[in-house]
Amino acid sequence: MRKLEKKSSTRDQLLHLLKRYKKLSVVDLESHLEITGMAVRRHLNNLENERLIQSETIRKSMGRPVQVYFLTKTGENQFPKSYSNITVEFLEDIEEMNGQEMIDTLFQNRERRLENKYKERIQHNQLKDRVAELANIQNENGYMVEWVEKEDGTFELTEYNCPIFDVARKYQIACSCEHSLFQKILNTNDIEQVCCMSKGGDHCKYVIKEK
Repeated sequence: MRKLEKKSSTRDQLLHLLKRYKKLSVVDLESHLEITGMAVRRHLNNLENERLIQSETIRKSMGRPVQVYFLTKTGENQFPKSYSNITVEFLEDIEEMNGQEMIDTLFQNRERRLENKYKERIQHNQLKDRVAELANIQNENGYMVEWVEKEDGTFELTEYNCPIFDVARKYQIACSCEHSLFQKILNTNDIEQVCCMSKGGDHCKYVIKEK
């Protein structure tokens, strides 16, 4: 399994954990960060003061209530976003003037450019090596990727951040083109997207098999 690169500070590690797992308690963070609860609370207090995180109390049917922490909108904005609202507005203008077909063409052209660019790096014979290199590329682009090989020989590739989330939420073809791009550069048609952030999921996940 290829893990996320360890961040340079506990503060950054904490933000990345909340980005990935969405809601965590102090006990959860102690376990992940391997530091004391007192140290965790100190970092949480600082992040709350910066308005990067907030907390809520979850009451259970049994046992004491648990306080969990999660990212605020400001905290979410700490992660890479390649496209701003103005990009969506431009696409909406193009759609109004030229129709949905023009939007489809734009995304398909982008897919072809990325395919030509990435194929230069993904020329491995083994699917495992191709998946590993794709994960490297996506991490370079800010997608916060992990991948794992399952016992049955399939692979799971998970993206915890979407730099084009605002665009993908408005234009689902962005996700379709990513799916198609992965099929082409991994040289397999047997790729299933089982979770998608633009459709309400916590992350994007692909299950990949040999063709």
